[in-house]
Amino acid sequence: MSTTNDADFWDRTSRRYAVAAIADPAGYERTLDRTRALLEPHARVLELGCGTGTTALKLAGGVQSYLATDISTEMIAIAKEKHAADPRPALSFRVATAEMLTPEVEQFDAVLGFNYLHLVRDLPGTLRRIHALLRAEGLFITKTPCVGDMNPLIRLVLLPAMRAIGKAPHANVFKEAELSQLISAAGFDILVNERHATKGNEICPYIVARRR
Repeated sequence: MSTTNDADFWDRTSRRYAVAAIADPAGYERTLDRTRALLEPHARVLELGCGTGTTALKLAGGVQSYLATDISTEMIAIAKEKHAADPRPALSFRVATAEMLTPEVEQFDAVLGFNYLHLVRDLPGTLRRIHALLRAEGLFITKTPCVGDMNPLIRLVLLPAMRAIGKAPHANVFKEAELSQLISAAGFDILVNERHATKGNEICPYIVARRR
């Protein structure tokens, strides 16, 4: 399995993903509000794992520039369709991962990764690359499921079975405490750790970290 497999999975599921309802609309809106409050009007923002661009279209209007990226060509194609119908001058979309971007060329005031970190292949390496892509004291803002803290049946039975039949992507299994430790070890100071969910018992912390 590789990032090529990951891209293929998301390409296959892109159209279904695009029309799926947000599971927790109130929690999602809280995340948007908290993030908007942290992004300065002059900010250059990078979003990793943007999917079909829903969050990018909601946040891009308040910043200087907003680059939204995803590993899936089909996801980005849908995002561009949505952008064409609802233009945001500051917003652009690109097929890319954190590892495909060059820190010496592109530097950002904030990097966003929503429902992203549990899907990357090399979490410590990705966090180090995010650190390198940020300007001094830039913000990394993330919210991602901590599968290690969830029901053991999910991580030990359901997830492996779904992956085996191609119904689930690669997913990292880590606990919230482990995620915080990895973010700190990559050169960040954690400023905020919140829970935004309004229903269900999914452990998906909203973390704001500043580049040291």
